[in-house]
Amino acid sequence: MWNYWVGGKDYYEIDKQVGDQVAAAYPGVGDVARHSRAALGRVVRHLAEAEGVRQFLDVGTGLPTHDNTHEVAQRIAPETRVVYVDNDPLVLVHARALLVGRPEGRTDYVECDVRDPERILAEAARTLDFAAPVGLIMFGIMGNVVDDAEATAIVRRLVDALAPGSFLALNDGTGSVDRKAREEAVKIAVEQGSTPYVDRSPEELAGFFEGLELLEPGIVPTSRWRPDPSPFGPPPEVDAACGVGRKP
Repeated sequence: MWNYWVGGKDYYEIDKQVGDQVAAAYPGVGDVARHSRAALGRVVRHLAEAEGVRQFLDVGTGLPTHDNTHEVAQRIAPETRVVYVDNDPLVLVHARALLVGRPEGRTDYVECDVRDPERILAEAARTLDFAAPVGLIMFGIMGNVVDDAEATAIVRRLVDALAPGSFLALNDGTGSVDRKAREEAVKIAVEQGSTPYVDRSPEELAGFFEGLELLEPGIVPTSRWRPDPSPFGPPPEVDAACGVGRKP
């Protein structure tokens, strides 16, 4: 469904059907998807360009679309290494065909659930050097871990494995704009076989960044994390929040 909402082409008819049902109940879902995708590009661009990050661990990547993490990063630094992680076998099939990086760098894919951080780290270590800074990307994934303590432990374990100078970039739904519609949308998706999802407030999302130095502008609506200049003023608020923190 996410691939469908962001304008991709790699989805089944059932994804479109359920995606349309979800969008009918919660019209803002398309904006969340598109702004989250755009924010991913801005975050990766900033980390590669301004912070000099040359390694990325993208957990919960989803189906490849346009401007994937390796494409954005390797346009800036072709030698960048990127490891994608997802637990959907369909993503694995597409990843092998589409997530092909520049020959100067490396791109790899790990089929693993976010609830197994030890395996994620072990598999990613084949490509990434954890003694050097890494950009840990966790966009739209931690809402699938509904237990707060478990979610915090997962993020903490991954961040603990990173070298000083690494970054955590996290984006997730908040329900701040239209919680009732979001809850109805999640209910529809779960009834059709999707994974349960929990919204967390920006204050709750801040807990994932404990011990990290938040970059400006802090944890803000995803559409407003360092948006590109526009003559139309600031972008509208969406039902998701994004933040980037540096490990001291």
